[in-house]
Parts: sequence; structure tokens; C-alpha cells
Amino acid sequence: MATAPANNLPLFYKDLLPLSSVDHADWRARGLDRADFLIDQHAVPLTSDEFASASRFFPIVFSAGDNPVPLALMGLNEGVNTFVDEEGKLKNPVYVPAYIRRYPFLLARLRPDSDELSLCFDPSADAVGQFEEGDALFEDGKPSDATNNILQFCQQFEEAGQRTGMFVEELKKADLLMDGEVSIQPEGSDKPFIYRGFQMVDEAKLRDLRGDVLRKMMQNGMLPLIFAHLFSLQLMREVFAEQVRSGKMPLVTEVPAA
Repeated sequence: MATAPANNLPLFYKDLLPLSSVDHADWRARGLDRADFLIDQHAVPLTSDEFASASRFFPIVFSAGDNPVPLALMGLNEGVNTFVDEEGKLKNPVYVPAYIRRYPFLLARLRPDSDELSLCFDPSADAVGQFEEGDALFEDGKPSDATNNILQFCQQFEEAGQRTGMFVEELKKADLLMDGEVSIQPEGSDKPFIYRGFQMVDEAKLRDLRGDVLRKMMQNGMLPLIFAHLFSLQLMREVFAEQVRSGKMPLVTEVPAA
């Protein structure tokens, strides 16, 4: 799956600072027209709330291991992102996962003995700083409307993350996740490219679920999410084809996709 940097910070984040009305009184947040951090990132965490929107553009898989995380695949190989160009600009209109839109902000627990979350940001990002343009983060020593909107978005993301965790736990309880494998035979190649290293819902086990379990999944909203995930897997071949067109194919035919 996508891994965090060696310093155990979340994916994309190089450093974290708590946002302070004293230290950052005159700082601003500005929008960026490119995302350099996406250029070599092939998999991005996804919340279950986003499955319906994301499934139109990305294959949705689950990371390997005992604590699987939903991932939107933007490429099938490490270091390959087929949705952004060499400058980090989106090639076409596409759904942008909330994990990307949240950056460089997030809610973090600053003290291990406290459950309180504080709004933090990555100071290495070019989106926050002492700029002349952009939205002020503080006004008269208090959080601005822009900061309150950022805080609200981060809170909603945390809540979506909790729902995602419960969704995955229910999948595990029903023993519906299995090791995934996709074989793609490109034209003119004598060997197929085989992608492993991810998990997916086992359709055979899904069909064999008891009626009461299926009814519960329909009522609690799980079943549409499962189908969105399964339908999205067809997009793996489209992502693969884009890698071929871009000349970004691996030298080996057996590689992990996530």
C-alpha cells in the first residue's frame, strides 16, 4: 500500500506544526494550480464516503495486511501517476480524493495522553505562509472564516475516516476480503502483467452470504459501497493502457499494484 515517510508522518506530509494565532497571525492560505507531491504517488487513501464519486475514475482496492485501508489507484506501479502531468497538474477533470484536498492541513493529537485534536499544517507546503495573496488565517487574533472552513473540512474527514474504519471491520467480520490479483495481457507482449499486493472483495463469498446478512448490508449502506468497489476494478485496464501510452511501464511483469 502507500506508505508514510520514514518519520511516520502521514503520506505527503514532510513536517507538522500546530496552527497558532501568535506564530502565524499574518499567515495566509492560497490555492495551488499543481500538486508536485502527486507526481510519483500511485495510490491515495480514500474514505468510504467517496466510493461512488471515485469509482467513476479510479480502481478502488484495499491495502494488504491486517488493517486494510481503501485506496484510489492513480497508477498501477510505484512511482507512476497517470492522472497528473510532469508538473503535477491534473491532465483531465477528475474527482480529487478528500485526502489530497485536505493537504497541507490535518487534525493531529499533540499529546499522547490527550484525545484533543489540534489543527496542524505542513510548513514545507507552498500553500501556507506569509504571502500577500490568499485567505488570511487569522483576523484580530481569532480564526478567520477560511480557517473555520478548513477546520470543518478536517473534522468531516476524520468522521468519514471513522465510518470507513467501521465499514472495513464489517468486511473483515464477514470474511469478504481476499488477496487480489489482476492479469493484463498487453497487445504484442508474450507475457501478461500480473498485479498483486492488494485486497479486494471476494465475489463468490458475497454471493454466498446469508439473506439476513445481505439485508443488513443493504440497510446500513454497505452493499452499494461494495458494488462501487467491484465495478471500479474494471478501470485497472484503463489505467494500465494510460501507462502504456505514457511510456511508464515496469521492466518486470509481476509487480504489486498497491
